[in-house]
Amino acid sequence: MKDLTKGKPSTLILAFALPIFLGNLLQLTYSVTDTRIVGSFLGEDALAAVGATTTLSNLIIGFLLGLANGFAIITAQRFGAKDIRGVKKSFAASLVLGTVISVVLTVLGLVFLQPILRFLNVPEHLIPVAGPYIFIIIAGLLATFLYDACAAALRALGDTVTPLVILAVSVALNIAGDLLFVLVLKAGVRGAAAATVLAQILAFVICWIYMLRRYEMLRLVREDFRDADTAMMKNMLGSGLSMGFMSSLVNIGSLTLQTAINKLGQDIIVAHTAARKISEIFMTMFSVFGQTMATYCGQNLGAGRIDRVKKGIRLGIFYTCIWCTLSAVASYTIGSWLVYLVTGSTNEVVILNATNYLKFDTLFYYVTAVICVLRNAMQGLGDHITPLISSSLEMVGKIVIAATLVPMLGYTGVIVAEPLVWFIMVIPLVVQIFRMPVLREENRANQGKGCIVGQ
Repeated sequence: MKDLTKGKPSTLILAFALPIFLGNLLQLTYSVTDTRIVGSFLGEDALAAVGATTTLSNLIIGFLLGLANGFAIITAQRFGAKDIRGVKKSFAASLVLGTVISVVLTVLGLVFLQPILRFLNVPEHLIPVAGPYIFIIIAGLLATFLYDACAAALRALGDTVTPLVILAVSVALNIAGDLLFVLVLKAGVRGAAAATVLAQILAFVICWIYMLRRYEMLRLVREDFRDADTAMMKNMLGSGLSMGFMSSLVNIGSLTLQTAINKLGQDIIVAHTAARKISEIFMTMFSVFGQTMATYCGQNLGAGRIDRVKKGIRLGIFYTCIWCTLSAVASYTIGSWLVYLVTGSTNEVVILNATNYLKFDTLFYYVTAVICVLRNAMQGLGDHITPLISSSLEMVGKIVIAATLVPMLGYTGVIVAEPLVWFIMVIPLVVQIFRMPVLREENRANQGKGCIVGQ
């Protein structure tokens, strides 16, 4: 465990963020490897089929990840306030609430899968391949959430190393599973999807067993699930749904944009799939410091250390801006090589369009850095509305661009889409961060008044 309310903020933040970064890098390594295996051994048709449904899986999985991280903010606040009973109750509630929501999403996703694929404008000849792939991914959503919930609870207590180790094992088995199902068993994209789900199940089982043995405060008994604290449950739903919808609104915008991309032909679908995979690598540091800020601010809010919250936010923005510069340099120097590495394609149309996307968008990553740090910090501080407003602006912006610029400009419209909406969505975050009442308060730690939101 790591108490983020004591010690030098810069050292704590970097030490907390590093394992998260390595974990995200592992996930992205798998994602890129999976894409390369599909593209190299199953062909561009299969790669396009997977790419055409990636935004749908990102939408649902991103919501569940946001839900788990939102629930864990309350756990972090309770831990910062040294409320061990609250830690146990909040973790138990996260498992119950998340399981119910995951099952509902699974049922709805499977029942309405075919209409959804047609709404996405997935080319008709790709549906027989794309359908089974996304069906298996959706069927495994519960395992995905349960692992996310356990990992988020560990991070709420300051432990970012254990989720990293477990994830490393999961990723290794996932890649091995891909090779087994795709190359040996000839199961096609179904095999790639099955390997992903099985790896998630294994990650959850390992994480759960470790938690039971290592952390007494996460060792749940029946009474932890009984006599729910109504105020706490309401606060958890507010935090969890806010972070879940924050992710979903972003992905709904991307999903709508994908419907326009899917009309531009297979080469563009493959190019955008590659560009997004590489962008996910470049943007991983944003989500790393986003998760770090949510936990850091949550713990320090619980401890009443407002001065540490302010300093942490400034440091988070500074560190991510350094990464933005490195990403821009990479896109201009090795961008085309990265596209080939991801897809295995030598198609000039694919490489040119994907590289153009990277070169333009990375120039504006500094805005995204501010967005990710501020909206996650606000979640940790109990402001669940402003981040949703910001994410809603992104969704609306992408929908408008999908309906206007893409038909007029083709893939160029897609390339300029995100930078345009980034400038719009950062406005409410910057305005609100200077107006938040909690950031105007003096420290209350020395007065013995922890400030748990919702109590």
